[in-house]
Amino acid sequence: MASVAVLVALATGCRNDAAPAWGYPELGATLGSLSRALEEGCAGSAPASCADGLDRLDALAERAFAEVLDHRLLDDAYVEARNEVDRARELRLAAAAQARSRRDPHDLLLGRAVAAERLAYRHLLAALERVRTAPPPGDGTEPV
Repeated sequence: MASVAVLVALATGCRNDAAPAWGYPELGATLGSLSRALEEGCAGSAPASCADGLDRLDALAERAFAEVLDHRLLDDAYVEARNEVDRARELRLAAAAQARSRRDPHDLLLGRAVAAERLAYRHLLAALERVRTAPPPGDGTEPV
Protein backbone atom coordinates (compact mmCIF):
# COMPACT_ATOMS: atom_id res chain seq x y z
CA MET A 1 0.00 0.00 0.00
CA ALA A 2 2.85 2.40 0.82
CA SER A 3 4.45 1.83 -2.56
CA VAL A 4 1.15 2.68 -4.28
CA ALA A 5 0.96 5.92 -2.28
CA VAL A 6 4.52 6.80 -3.29
CA LEU A 7 3.79 6.08 -6.95
CA VAL A 8 0.64 8.21 -6.84
CA ALA A 9 2.56 11.06 -5.20
CA LEU A 10 5.27 10.85 -7.84
CA ALA A 11 2.76 10.69 -10.69
CA THR A 12 0.65 13.61 -9.49
CA GLY A 13 3.42 15.70 -8.02
CA CYS A 14 3.65 16.63 -4.40
CA ARG A 15 5.14 20.09 -4.65
CA ASN A 16 3.49 23.12 -3.13
CA ASP A 17 5.02 25.75 -5.41
CA ALA A 18 3.05 27.38 -8.20
CA ALA A 19 5.87 27.31 -10.74
CA PRO A 20 6.04 24.36 -13.08
CA ALA A 21 9.03 22.04 -12.94
CA TRP A 22 10.44 23.68 -16.06
CA GLY A 23 9.73 27.19 -14.62
CA TYR A 24 13.14 28.62 -15.57
CA PRO A 25 13.88 30.45 -12.30
CA GLU A 26 16.60 32.66 -13.85
CA LEU A 27 14.16 33.91 -16.45
CA GLY A 28 11.53 34.42 -13.75
CA ALA A 29 13.95 36.54 -11.72
CA THR A 30 14.86 38.59 -14.78
CA LEU A 31 11.17 39.14 -15.56
CA GLY A 32 10.58 40.29 -12.00
CA SER A 33 13.48 42.74 -12.25
CA LEU A 34 12.26 44.00 -15.61
CA SER A 35 8.73 44.47 -14.29
CA ARG A 36 9.90 46.35 -11.19
CA ALA A 37 12.24 48.55 -13.22
CA LEU A 38 9.42 49.38 -15.63
CA GLU A 39 7.09 50.41 -12.79
CA GLU A 40 9.68 52.28 -10.75
CA GLY A 41 11.44 53.98 -13.65
CA CYS A 42 8.55 56.24 -14.59
CA ALA A 43 6.65 56.74 -11.36
CA GLY A 44 5.31 60.29 -11.57
CA SER A 45 8.16 61.73 -13.58
CA ALA A 46 8.32 63.91 -16.66
CA PRO A 47 8.50 62.09 -19.99
CA ALA A 48 12.13 63.13 -20.47
CA SER A 49 13.30 61.54 -17.21
CA CYS A 50 11.05 58.53 -17.82
CA ALA A 51 12.78 58.09 -21.18
CA ASP A 52 16.10 57.79 -19.35
CA GLY A 53 14.61 54.99 -17.24
CA LEU A 54 13.44 53.19 -20.36
CA ASP A 55 16.97 53.24 -21.73
CA ARG A 56 18.13 51.26 -18.69
CA LEU A 57 15.48 48.58 -19.30
CA ASP A 58 17.25 47.41 -22.43
CA ALA A 59 19.97 45.62 -20.43
CA LEU A 60 17.33 43.58 -18.59
CA ALA A 61 15.48 42.86 -21.83
CA GLU A 62 18.73 41.66 -23.40
CA ARG A 63 19.40 39.40 -20.42
CA ALA A 64 15.89 37.93 -20.76
CA PHE A 65 16.51 37.38 -24.47
CA ALA A 66 19.75 35.53 -23.73
CA GLU A 67 17.92 33.30 -21.27
CA VAL A 68 15.14 32.64 -23.79
CA LEU A 69 17.77 31.59 -26.32
CA ASP A 70 19.63 29.46 -23.76
CA HIS A 71 16.47 27.49 -23.04
CA ARG A 72 15.32 27.45 -26.70
CA LEU A 73 12.03 29.14 -25.79
CA LEU A 74 11.85 31.56 -28.71
CA ASP A 75 8.42 31.82 -30.32
CA ASP A 76 6.61 34.14 -32.75
CA ALA A 77 4.75 36.08 -30.04
CA TYR A 78 7.99 36.89 -28.25
CA VAL A 79 9.70 37.96 -31.48
CA GLU A 80 6.76 40.23 -32.36
CA ALA A 81 6.77 41.75 -28.85
CA ARG A 82 10.51 42.37 -29.07
CA ASN A 83 10.06 44.03 -32.49
CA GLU A 84 7.28 46.20 -31.00
CA VAL A 85 9.68 47.37 -28.27
CA ASP A 86 12.34 48.18 -30.87
CA ARG A 87 9.87 50.18 -33.01
CA ALA A 88 8.56 52.05 -29.96
CA ARG A 89 12.12 52.83 -28.84
CA GLU A 90 12.95 54.31 -32.26
CA LEU A 91 9.87 56.54 -32.11
CA ARG A 92 10.70 57.60 -28.55
CA LEU A 93 14.29 58.46 -29.47
CA ALA A 94 13.07 60.61 -32.37
CA ALA A 95 10.50 62.33 -30.13
CA ALA A 96 13.15 62.88 -27.44
CA ALA A 97 15.45 64.54 -29.95
CA GLN A 98 12.65 66.87 -31.01
CA ALA A 99 11.76 67.65 -27.39
CA ARG A 100 15.42 68.44 -26.61
CA SER A 101 15.61 70.78 -29.57
CA ARG A 102 12.52 72.59 -28.26
CA ARG A 103 13.81 72.31 -24.65
CA ASP A 104 10.46 70.94 -23.51
CA PRO A 105 10.75 68.02 -21.02
CA HIS A 106 6.92 67.74 -20.96
CA ASP A 107 6.52 67.50 -24.73
CA LEU A 108 3.22 65.85 -25.68
CA LEU A 109 4.73 63.75 -28.49
CA LEU A 110 7.48 62.52 -26.18
CA GLY A 111 4.90 61.66 -23.55
CA ARG A 112 2.95 59.60 -26.07
CA ALA A 113 6.10 57.88 -27.32
CA VAL A 114 7.12 57.02 -23.74
CA ALA A 115 3.64 55.61 -23.05
CA ALA A 116 3.83 53.54 -26.25
CA GLU A 117 7.22 52.13 -25.29
CA ARG A 118 6.03 51.29 -21.77
CA LEU A 119 3.04 49.47 -23.31
CA ALA A 120 5.38 47.61 -25.66
CA TYR A 121 7.46 46.52 -22.65
CA ARG A 122 4.28 45.27 -20.95
CA HIS A 123 3.51 43.20 -24.05
CA LEU A 124 7.08 41.88 -23.98
CA LEU A 125 6.70 40.91 -20.33
CA ALA A 126 3.45 39.09 -21.09
CA ALA A 127 5.05 37.22 -24.00
CA LEU A 128 8.04 36.27 -21.87
CA GLU A 129 5.79 35.01 -19.08
CA ARG A 130 3.80 32.88 -21.55
CA VAL A 131 7.03 31.45 -22.93
CA ARG A 132 8.36 30.79 -19.43
CA THR A 133 5.26 29.00 -18.18
CA ALA A 134 4.40 26.98 -21.29
CA PRO A 135 5.29 23.32 -20.96
CA PRO A 136 8.24 22.28 -23.06
CA PRO A 137 7.45 19.89 -25.92
CA GLY A 138 7.64 16.22 -25.06
CA ASP A 139 7.41 16.57 -21.29
CA GLY A 140 4.62 14.04 -20.93
CA THR A 141 1.71 16.48 -21.07
CA GLU A 142 0.79 15.65 -24.65
CA PRO A 143 -2.30 13.46 -25.18
CA VAL A 144 -1.67 9.77 -25.70
